[in-house]
Amino acid sequence: MNKLLYMAGVVLTTIAISSCEEESMNIGNSLTQQHDRLDVSAGSFDVQTRTIIADSVLSLSNTCYLGKVRDPETGADVTSELTTQFHLLENVYISPEDKILGRYADRAAADSCDLVLYLSSPFASKDSLTAMKMRVHEMSVPMEEGRRYYSNYDPVSHQMLRTDGLKKDKMFTYNDLVQTTTTQSKYIDNIRIAINDPYTDVNGVTYNNYGTYLMRQYYDHKENFRNSYVFIHNVCPGFFFQITDGLGFHSKITDIGLRVYYRVQGDTAVTNNQLTLAGTREVLQTTLITNDKKAIQALAAETTHTYIKSPAGLFTEVTLPVKAIKQGHDSDSLIASKIVFQRLNNESTDYRTLAVPSTLLMVQKDSLYSYFEDNKVPDNITSYYSSFGASNPNTYTFANISNLITKLWEMYQNGIKSDANWEAKNPDWNKVVLVPVKTTLSNSVVTGVENDMSLTSTRLIGGKDNPNAPIKIDVVYAKYQ
Repeated sequence: MNKLLYMAGVVLTTIAISSCEEESMNIGNSLTQQHDRLDVSAGSFDVQTRTIIADSVLSLSNTCYLGKVRDPETGADVTSELTTQFHLLENVYISPEDKILGRYADRAAADSCDLVLYLSSPFASKDSLTAMKMRVHEMSVPMEEGRRYYSNYDPVSHQMLRTDGLKKDKMFTYNDLVQTTTTQSKYIDNIRIAINDPYTDVNGVTYNNYGTYLMRQYYDHKENFRNSYVFIHNVCPGFFFQITDGLGFHSKITDIGLRVYYRVQGDTAVTNNQLTLAGTREVLQTTLITNDKKAIQALAAETTHTYIKSPAGLFTEVTLPVKAIKQGHDSDSLIASKIVFQRLNNESTDYRTLAVPSTLLMVQKDSLYSYFEDNKVPDNITSYYSSFGASNPNTYTFANISNLITKLWEMYQNGIKSDANWEAKNPDWNKVVLVPVKTTLSNSVVTGVENDMSLTSTRLIGGKDNPNAPIKIDVVYAKYQ
């Protein structure tokens, strides 16, 4: 009989993990013939966890966030600020200069120009009129493609902003009552920043507004509009959106536009035209996350539970008892290994309470950063993911991490064979980290994973002084008699 089929059958049967070793022994008898019997046994081991501080995470351009809020459960503040560049579509076109009605310094000029940030997912709908203030800065140099930017990368401290460049302060709320009243049917929540003040470029030339600067660059140096890279490096390095005042607004930014408005004299009528440049994933966008360090450190020091907190806040570190699991079972196959992390209910009744992380990634601690840099996805060998409540209410369940346990054991054995001090030199060899992530699915298969940059927070049972039942990893072994 095909032994691999037996093993597969046992995995499916024991994935729930029997609570009684005698019952596990009977599994081998029921699944195999008497002359080819599979000997199955079970075990359960305590798992240690603790909270660790996520200093920063890889900041990708797929999603940006803006705002500043305070978590009512933990008292920790978090600020999200962003940079964006602008993507040029093929065949960018502005009407001939002699047809433009707007004039400045005897040449074509834009009537107006603005930046618009489209919003979704307010922090709290009841706070949709919370007043905030931000400052828009012109970048002096662009964020460079091919470089990895983390969520603690601050363009201000890295002197990437033009000190004498465009600066624009903007008061705003999530809901703009004027626009929602006048254009209710087609309105999308947004922040519009008019940039119509006189603008002086790096060469000392002054224009009546930033839109006129872009138009003149198009007419005088059209070669700089042939693709996004050239445009970013020679015309517009991008903008940084900095929160300067307020508390209680935080939103995902779905789209960013840079729009130039101008009028054209046609053969029979005047038409209103517009040049729109978009901040999209084709160009670089980054989010700067600033957490309240004292509050985060205080949360990480709590030992009666652990935390998961995003963006770039707190992770839970898990020490897997690999040696205890494999002790006395060197020749056995580990066919099932289940671990469940129970969420502690939120004690706050404030409506501003942050959401529970929807998905956790389990990844080896030693590869915590390279995993995201290399665009890896869960392979059910060295990394796994679990959706909140998918298997059991109020839990994150990792149904079978036996491949990971086996791989760690092999790594340990090979390490100590080559170096007696290997374990001391590799203290994190049996540690994994639970990280809040967003996944991209295609036909129910995960095709992309990135750090969750939204606002989430939860506590898990665990910690050095856990007052609840200990976290267990339940395993099933098998060997042929």
